Amino acid sequence: MDEELFAELLRDKNIRIERIVSKGHMSPTLGWYDQEDNEWVLVLEGAGTILFEDGRLVTLNKGDFLHIPAHEKHKVAWTDPDRLTIWLAVHYSACC
Repeated sequence: MDEELFAELLRDKNIRIERIVSKGHMSPTLGWYDQEDNEWVLVLEGAGTILFEDGRLVTLNKGDFLHIPAHEKHKVAWTDPDRLTIWLAVHYSACC
């Protein structure tokens, strides 16, 4: 699998839900995700590690979830190279 697969499952005024499939993928070395919206992410299969700008590492395995507030800089530091990691990501506005 050369590239991560992104599938938008739902989009409405204040919410977007997507499925992401990774296998050994990670964010580019330079730069951070700095999102306008909050994100709640759940690992449905596999495992991955999120790195935050403050140096904190959070590893998520099947069934684990994480809330990332808007503008909290982060990136994907690792996903399992031997099996698929399937993420369910819910992006939602902080306000109306």
